[in-house]
Amino acid sequence: MAPLIELRNVKKYFPVMKGFILSKPVGWITAVDDVSFHVEKGETFGLVGESGCGKSTIAKLVLFLEKATSGTILFRDRDVSELGAKEMHEYRSSVQAVFQDPGASLNPRMRIDSIVTEPLVVNNHLPRHVVKERMEEALDQVGLDRDAARRFPHEFSGGQRQRIALARSLIVGPSLIILDEPVSALDVSIQAQMMNLLKELQTRLGVAYLFIAHDLGTVRYMSHRIGVMYLGKLVEQGVAEEVYIKQRHPYTQALFSAALPSHPDKMKEEIILTGEVPSAFNPPSGCRFHPRCGYVLPVCPESEPPLKEVAPGHHVACHLFDPC
Repeated sequence: MAPLIELRNVKKYFPVMKGFILSKPVGWITAVDDVSFHVEKGETFGLVGESGCGKSTIAKLVLFLEKATSGTILFRDRDVSELGAKEMHEYRSSVQAVFQDPGASLNPRMRIDSIVTEPLVVNNHLPRHVVKERMEEALDQVGLDRDAARRFPHEFSGGQRQRIALARSLIVGPSLIILDEPVSALDVSIQAQMMNLLKELQTRLGVAYLFIAHDLGTVRYMSHRIGVMYLGKLVEQGVAEEVYIKQRHPYTQALFSAALPSHPDKMKEEIILTGEVPSAFNPPSGCRFHPRCGYVLPVCPESEPPLKEVAPGHHVACHLFDPC
């Protein structure tokens, strides 16, 4: 059976323009470079990495807010770029999003009932009583009283506003929800409540998540599988618990070593990376990570390592795993 959604060798470059009136491109920013992964029905695929590594650009590509420079995005084994108007309409209903800042994603001049039902009204022609029933059901699903429907966003806390954003995405019955840093702006206790709600909804509704975050503990708790990105490239991918316990790529090891331990008494060695993250405008040749890597080999600056399987279901892009 085909995955729910699959990215094959997806690239996204943004032009760097020079000139005010007769501007022309003088170079390209490599936001996403040859990324491939898939998300199965009802699973959570976590994308993790430093700011600027391309995670949110992938979200925009999947949502079709940006068009890929090259590569293919398949939804239920169909190329999204080749969908007709009606099919694209259905795709946009099937793939929804919840973003980091609920305050910025909710119109402060609209009441909650209008905010939550907006995607349903735009994408479907349903009787008013059906729309109201769907709205009340969506509010129930995220744990909000139906009385909330007549209030405005500023009357709610940050956690409640994020529940409203989630209700808006659920009302059209999506198959996949893009969660772009959905809990990072919330208090720790509220984060736990939100993550438990997301997992409960996934179990009940069978919805899949593309979970984008920089907090490794959050990604471990939420995800079935994890992809680690560095400077537009996917450098490691595997089952969440296995990647968390046994990181193979030097960048993944450094990233996880900088995370807070699961217990205050647990000691672990911190890996200090030298230098700064290179510019996406002029990325290093060969392996993108080699200028900061403590295990750099002569081949690293010359040849880009492919993402290859080093253990069942565990893929790494690193020359350390090349056969001798």
